[in-house]
Amino acid sequence: MSRRRVVVTGTAVVTALGYDLSEVWTRVCNGQSGVTLVQRFDCSQFRVRIGGEIKDFDALAELKIESKVVRRMDRFAQFAIVAADRAIRQSGIDFSKLDPYRCGVLIGSGVGGLDELENQHSLLFDRGPERVSAFMIPKIMINSASGNVSMHWGLRGPSSAVATACASGAQAIGNAYRMIQSGMADVMVTGGSEAPLTPLGIAGFARMNAVSQRNQTPELASRPFDRDRDGFVMAEGAGMLLIEELETARRRGAVILAEVVGYGLSSDGTHMTAPDETGTAAARAIHAALQDAELNVEQVDYINAHGTGTPLGDRAESLAIRAVFADQTGNVTVSSTKGQLGHLLGASGGVESAFCVKAIETQTAPPTANLRAVDDGCDLNLVQGAARDMPIRIAMKNSFAFGGHNACLIFAALD
Repeated sequence: MSRRRVVVTGTAVVTALGYDLSEVWTRVCNGQSGVTLVQRFDCSQFRVRIGGEIKDFDALAELKIESKVVRRMDRFAQFAIVAADRAIRQSGIDFSKLDPYRCGVLIGSGVGGLDELENQHSLLFDRGPERVSAFMIPKIMINSASGNVSMHWGLRGPSSAVATACASGAQAIGNAYRMIQSGMADVMVTGGSEAPLTPLGIAGFARMNAVSQRNQTPELASRPFDRDRDGFVMAEGAGMLLIEELETARRRGAVILAEVVGYGLSSDGTHMTAPDETGTAAARAIHAALQDAELNVEQVDYINAHGTGTPLGDRAESLAIRAVFADQTGNVTVSSTKGQLGHLLGASGGVESAFCVKAIETQTAPPTANLRAVDDGCDLNLVQGAARDMPIRIAMKNSFAFGGHNACLIFAALD
């Protein structure tokens, strides 16, 4: 039985550099930073005071939706539904003309409704248990993003959520791809969403010594693969794709942006927060995606790396890429867009998959911002300085996570 082909017809992001994907892409390709001092709360006493924060976000201004519905969503779910709306509108799909049981939602998140959890915890101890909101549980659930999107558009097909830390968004897209490929659904809204810039979120990651402390120069703090990197920069937002079975898209005359052709998974099985320093398991995920896509390493043009800016993580990913690509390593172009946006945790795979689609569309590999001196252990064909105009038919997206979760996606220009 031949596998059904799956294509991308809608892409959208909500990021610190904006919500319009074309404008965000231009800023990313120009190396512009969205990292600033955090302003949502007073973090003057915090060790880390920077992040890829979205300023003046207003879900009501973006959506035709009742205010009470928005109030019943945590910030991360609001990001998700706004990005989903933009991806759906770009795709031109009319769900009223489709079987709702063939249309589903799969959205990933690493920490879910952390903002709501903190707010309600404070209410509990300040004002007592009866002041805790009746909507707290539905707001903090990681599946609330998928649930709200499916309810808003009346989608009754497969609806689920993925929580594999920083691999969540990529794994959600991969799992949605498998659902369409196998015949479980014809259309899926998928990606990742995250809102971790809360007091507890920032304090917790800072205590792990996982994040950069360059508070004086926020725009220079995220430095993937750079010799002077000192950790990642937390960020918030969402990235969504509208993917569908090829013939479904063709029948409705959709503009096809790219095809999803490969998906691979693996687990390090070594440590909860530190990557396998050899990159062996990450390499296995990359290899599995190539096998799934029936591609050789010579055919891959661009890799949007996980590239968070942590000393161990960037080296491990570099080793993984070299292990798979071997003598072709110098021929594949690599960059990390976390230098521009920071690390959106569970949303990063969604946002960066949208960037892979844009790379194919514009035939442009974005730069790795703030990469001044490549670390000795990261000797890849990295894009430094300016974006690189080049032929891109095949783009790969790597996502690696706490817990040892590894995911790899491959996108291609439609033949």
